[in-house]
Amino acid sequence: MEAFIKIILSCIFVAFLAIRWTNNFDAVYDFAPESLRGAKVLVTGSSKGIGEQMAYHYARFGAKIVITARSKDTLQKVVEKCLSLGAQEAFYIAADMSNESDLDRVVDFALKKLGGLDYLVLNHIGSTRIAMWDGDVEHAKWLMKINFFSYIQMAWKALPSLEKNKGSLVIVSSLAGKMPSPLTAPYVSTKSALNGFFGSLRHELAMKKSNVSISVCTLGLIDTETAMSKVKGKVNMPAYPATEAALNIIITGATRQPELFYPWFTYIWTLTKDWIPSFTDYVVQRSYNYSP
Repeated sequence: MEAFIKIILSCIFVAFLAIRWTNNFDAVYDFAPESLRGAKVLVTGSSKGIGEQMAYHYARFGAKIVITARSKDTLQKVVEKCLSLGAQEAFYIAADMSNESDLDRVVDFALKKLGGLDYLVLNHIGSTRIAMWDGDVEHAKWLMKINFFSYIQMAWKALPSLEKNKGSLVIVSSLAGKMPSPLTAPYVSTKSALNGFFGSLRHELAMKKSNVSISVCTLGLIDTETAMSKVKGKVNMPAYPATEAALNIIITGATRQPELFYPWFTYIWTLTKDWIPSFTDYVVQRSYNYSP
C-alpha cells in the first residue's frame, strides 16, 4: 500500500511539473519582441553582470533605457554599447543604492529623461562574504538597506508612472530567498524579505485592480564575474550564463508572469525542501566546502 501511495504521489508530481513548465514555455512563445520597441526601461545594478546583459538585450529590442550603478565610467561604456546595439535612447546616472536620496533621484531622472516608465527592473545588490555568520549585525543592516529597503522605496516612487502606463515591476531575487543556504545568512535574509514583500504587494495590486504587474525572478548561481570570484573554492554547483538569465528575466516581465525560476530546476528545489527536507538539507550542506 505504501509503495502504491508513493507511485501515485510521484505521478501527481510529474503531472504538476509538466503543467508548470508548459505554462512557462507558453510565456516564452507568447513573448512579442516588438512590444519592447520604444519601451521605457530603468534597470538598476547595470554596470556589469546580469544588469549589464539586460541593458544589452533591451537595446537590441529597441527600448529606451536608463541604467544605474556606482561606476560612472563603466556606465558610460555600457550606454555607448546600448546605442550601438539599437537602443532608441540610453542614459546613465551614477548612484549609491545605500543612499536614500539617491534612490529617488534615480527614479526622477528616469521619469524626466524617458517621459515615464514601462518597466522598473530592480537588480542591484550589496557586497557580502561567503562565510559563517560572525555576529556582524551592522553588516546585515547595511545589506538589508541595499538589497531590500532600496527596492521598496524605488518601487513606491515609480508606481504612479507604472500604473499610468500599465507597466511592470521586475524583481531579481535568488533561490536563496526561497531555500536558505549556509555561509550567506545576511544575503539570504534580504532575498527572503524581497520575496515576502513583493509577493504580498502583488496580491494588494491585484485586489485594487491595478494595471501594474509584479514579476519575482528566482535565480540559481549565475556565472557573473563577481559571483564566480566569491564562490571559487567554496561552492560545488554549476553556474549558468548571465546573458541567458537576463533574457529570461526580460521575457518574464514583458509577458507579465508572476514568477521566473532560472534555471528551470530551481523550482524543483523549492519543492523538495518541503517534501523531503532531510535530503534537501544534506545536498545543500554538501554543496559548500567547509571544515570546522
